[in-house]
Amino acid sequence: MIGVFDSGLGGLTALKELRELMPNEDVVYFGDTARVPYGPRTPETIVSYAKQDVRFLSEFKPRAILAACGTVSSTAMDALGECFTTPIIGVVDATAQAAAEATKNGKIGIIGTAATIASRSYEKALSKLGDYTLTATPCPLFVPLVENGFTAPDCEITRLTVEHYLREIKAAGCDTLILGCTHYPIIAHHIAKALPGVTLINSGKSSAQAMKALCEGIPEGENTASVSYYVSDDKDGFIRQAELFLGHAADGEVRQIDITRY
Repeated sequence: MIGVFDSGLGGLTALKELRELMPNEDVVYFGDTARVPYGPRTPETIVSYAKQDVRFLSEFKPRAILAACGTVSSTAMDALGECFTTPIIGVVDATAQAAAEATKNGKIGIIGTAATIASRSYEKALSKLGDYTLTATPCPLFVPLVENGFTAPDCEITRLTVEHYLREIKAAGCDTLILGCTHYPIIAHHIAKALPGVTLINSGKSSAQAMKALCEGIPEGENTASVSYYVSDDKDGFIRQAELFLGHAADGEVRQIDITRY
């Protein structure tokens, strides 16, 4: 069994990729919908929330956990590694590797939450892979737009917001863009239109591939190809919106829990 968590629904994009790569694996997903988004929080608060999320998933005795949240992956991974023995991976390293392999002109853009960009986690990861020209831009409105359903291709609010945030990246001539939050693939059509010809790197897909590679070295338990969903608030809202992220209705029971107990 694998555990996956995110601040809300964005991690479902990583779950979708994971299910395609590992279709026989049991998965437990937790979305912290009561406290989304994590991006504006202080590093101390993000670490505290992430520890609670992992404590909850640890009850299921997973063989590995995916922090399918760019903010947690950029801010809390060292702290989680010190507190838990279960292997935990984030989205940063695998996504940086994919961007390094994709770029042709060495100019890479990075978008994410305010906390992700402030952490400079992608810059640090990419500096280990080569010499690149990097342009990083926080996009704090993207997560609320996605979580509230402003995702249609003809949505003018999202189109204008995307164009506003991506002006610097476009001006820099980046040929590759890291979508540093698992919510962002949902509005990739808007991002691609604002940056024609730019290769978009999906952090959910990259991290799912990294999880598959990690699990090849960890013994499997008994799997039934099941998926269970847990949220910290608004179960009905999660059920309504899950199809947008998964491409289908949530294929398992959705339960609400009190994450503050962990």
